[in-house]
Amino acid sequence: MSFRIDPRLPLTGEVRRILADEIGKVLGQLETARDKPEQGLHKCRKRLKCVRALLRLVRSGDEPFCQTENECYKQVSALLAGPREATALIETIDRLTSAFPDETAAGGLDPVRERLVLRQHELHAGPGLDAAINAAVAACREGLERIDRLSLPDQPEQAADILAEGARATLRRAKKALDKASSRGEADDFHDLRKAAKTHSMHLSLLGRLWPAPIKARRKAVDKLGERLGELHDVFVMRALLAADGEPLGSPEDTKLLRKLLKRSEKSLGKTCLADAAELFGDSPNRSARKLARKARDDLAPPPEEAGSAAA
Repeated sequence: MSFRIDPRLPLTGEVRRILADEIGKVLGQLETARDKPEQGLHKCRKRLKCVRALLRLVRSGDEPFCQTENECYKQVSALLAGPREATALIETIDRLTSAFPDETAAGGLDPVRERLVLRQHELHAGPGLDAAINAAVAACREGLERIDRLSLPDQPEQAADILAEGARATLRRAKKALDKASSRGEADDFHDLRKAAKTHSMHLSLLGRLWPAPIKARRKAVDKLGERLGELHDVFVMRALLAADGEPLGSPEDTKLLRKLLKRSEKSLGKTCLADAAELFGDSPNRSARKLARKARDDLAPPPEEAGSAAA
């Protein structure tokens, strides 16, 4: 099924359809994660982000439902964060090795990588992961049963305003995070910018038939920004681990090169992300939302009963 709102159909039915489809895919990936945690957990958390992005998009139409369900899937995602992060940190080491081949040719990052692989195996093989998956499965199945409680206005003008407000809220969030990241450059600021960019990318997919053109180039640029912000987030997580008590990544001698390369990578990625985000989110969120609302009002079809009345 398509992760895209069909403007020819009532909004409530479309959102219910997409929610059911995405949660069903989450359940499938959770089962995959039992045997292949590296693959299943990553895909599962991506699907959970899709679910939460959809809930944010239509939140103003049924705030109690969307707020409750968003919190539910936020907690499900948190259950799986540790095991997925373990894999992401290994990927960070591999990216650094690829980005700085001369500095890492002698294997200076190997001791850290070995520790991270051992940590990953412990998290994936232990009983904690199976318990987390079971809890996530139960929560998602309960969520599936609640989908029919969602009720959104299906009149074209009201539906258009709901979608425009949801898109505008995410654009505002991105603009605010961009301003903070530019002025302070804290890890939390870039993390907020990443989350907003990811949500906006999913909104572009959901509104593919409604978003004013050109949309393909914007989607590509937003996805690229999201990937770079993800890499930057992993750098921040790794630096936090280096600062943690107990030297979880090794002695200062073993981590000297890693500290150096993380610092260089953070500086380069931060500069690039700020420049790209300014291009994407520097415009007024209100102006973008108004364009979307106007196009959505033109494109959204009236409910079937109204169309039938008009024909009669």
